[in-house]
Amino acid sequence: MDTGTPRVVVALTGGPEGETLLRRAGRIAGASNPGTSNPGTSNPSSSNPGTAARGELLAVHVSSGEDPGTAAPGALAAQRALVEELGGSFHQIVGDDIPRALLEFVRSVDATDIVMGVSRRGRVAAALTGRGIGRTVIHSSPDVDVHIVDHAAAGGTGLPRVRGGALSRERVVLGFVVALVGGPLLTWLLYSTRTPESITSEVLAFQLLVVIVALVGGIWPALFAAVLSGLTLDYLFVAPQFAVTVADPLHLWALFLYVVIAVLVSYIVDQAARRARTARRATAEAGLLAAVAGNVLRGESAVPALVTRAREAFGMTGVRVVSPDGTVVATDGEPVPDGRVVRVPIPPGDRGTLELHGGELDDSERRLLDAVVAQLGAALERAELEETAREAAVLAETDRVRTALLSAVSHDLRRPLAAAVAAVGGLRAPGSHLSSEDRAELVATADESLSTLSALVTDLLDVSRVQAGVLAVSLAPVDAADVVLAALDELGAGPDEIELSLDEELPPLRADPVLLQRVLVNVLANAVRHSPEGRRVRVTSTARGPLAQVRVIDHGPGIAPERRDEMFAPFQRLGDTDNATGLGLGLALSKGFTEGMGGTLTPEDTPGGGLTMVISLPVTAEAP
Repeated sequence: MDTGTPRVVVALTGGPEGETLLRRAGRIAGASNPGTSNPGTSNPSSSNPGTAARGELLAVHVSSGEDPGTAAPGALAAQRALVEELGGSFHQIVGDDIPRALLEFVRSVDATDIVMGVSRRGRVAAALTGRGIGRTVIHSSPDVDVHIVDHAAAGGTGLPRVRGGALSRERVVLGFVVALVGGPLLTWLLYSTRTPESITSEVLAFQLLVVIVALVGGIWPALFAAVLSGLTLDYLFVAPQFAVTVADPLHLWALFLYVVIAVLVSYIVDQAARRARTARRATAEAGLLAAVAGNVLRGESAVPALVTRAREAFGMTGVRVVSPDGTVVATDGEPVPDGRVVRVPIPPGDRGTLELHGGELDDSERRLLDAVVAQLGAALERAELEETAREAAVLAETDRVRTALLSAVSHDLRRPLAAAVAAVGGLRAPGSHLSSEDRAELVATADESLSTLSALVTDLLDVSRVQAGVLAVSLAPVDAADVVLAALDELGAGPDEIELSLDEELPPLRADPVLLQRVLVNVLANAVRHSPEGRRVRVTSTARGPLAQVRVIDHGPGIAPERRDEMFAPFQRLGDTDNATGLGLGLALSKGFTEGMGGTLTPEDTPGGGLTMVISLPVTAEAP
């Protein structure tokens, strides 16, 4: 199997994150062929990265015999339709061990990339059930790039929240559980082993419990544990027992200090957790900004990539960019009709609006959103500038061709026209006494000039047909040797100028014989003109699978690789300093004629110096 072709496998669960995963995978597959994306596409869902690029998109859903049926058939059907829209293929396999079945499929198709969603399990569930599918796949596929994509259905998606308590609700609940379970167990252990001298160790043991609860659940569970353990000490361990009274004021002061220590420890834990959460959010924001900047620098796909990043980062159900006239420029996810929508204008000027559907943003998120919107505005501005540059390049090229055409008409066409007019005028001059030799010479001059003029006009008309895409081509089986010989006859070139080495067993070419002869005449004329004195031009023909190649080899000065694209442009005379070599349309026409017949015309270096022009055309088994 060809490992040079990127193959992107998307693991689908049938959950709501499937569309996000498929669109991300489509962009990864499309990145294998830069330049195929269309920044002007109104909706990324209408683009076709799976077909525009060389990468293959394969979606797979693993059905497990122990699966409780969380995959919604309707969601899977919609995702299958989206896969087909993106130009990919959908596969459904069965396996009790989902990671193993997925890895076997990945190896069977020789995948280069795997796209998976972030686990929808929370942290507690992940800690209890062990390594999930994503981690297993990453661990077991070191030779494959695994892309873990965030999405709205993930357990803990988007940016970490700073508002509210520093510790999560799960940790607070766990702190109360430790206090409620650990307190009675510790009380039973200490009470069963107490002695009159053990009050100090008992107080320290309860203090340790309060510190542990503070470390786990923060201030409120710690206060609860401090009050509970203080009452327990007073009731069971401090005289008088079995009464909530304090005989010695020092004991009351000790209980107060006991609670204060618990508060201070829990406060330190709370502040540390708050700073840790702030640091995690800062890291997430920095990562988002770096990804946003990278998307802008990467160019053409920046706008849809930024929209996807914004939806994932802020945990929205849908995000889209709407132009001032109401056209949707890019979208990701599903906008919620009549739902909560955050609308932000895109600077600079009035470039449209960024709409975020499905939630509200706090102040810190809005500050981060401003940076995303600024980058989005830069991406839109860049796309507009690139479109303007493309239009300007087309106008510049049109202007260059028009200038060259005017120059050609003013000189190259005028010269043979003037010669023909002068010759005909001399023949028709009244009272002229021309000898028969003079008349024959004037007639020959007029004939040569008119023939040259006719050829120039024909070339101009042909190049206009090629550029307009209306070239008439009549394909038929053609013997390459016959066309080569006809071209040599037209040029009047003999064995002293041309050396032939043609394959007698070469199958017939599928070509237009008239156009092919014109291609060979142009290429051979250039080769003969640039060959040094005493070096013959060599013409060979060979079969290369379904193609036949006719090579015209010269040993002239050649052309630098960086200028080879210019040689096929109209009105180019690379290396010609005279004005008697035509309009510079020969190679432009030759390339257009060859491509019109389904072939190619490519330049190569000749070993030892010179230029080799390779004409490649399909062959046919049909006899000519």
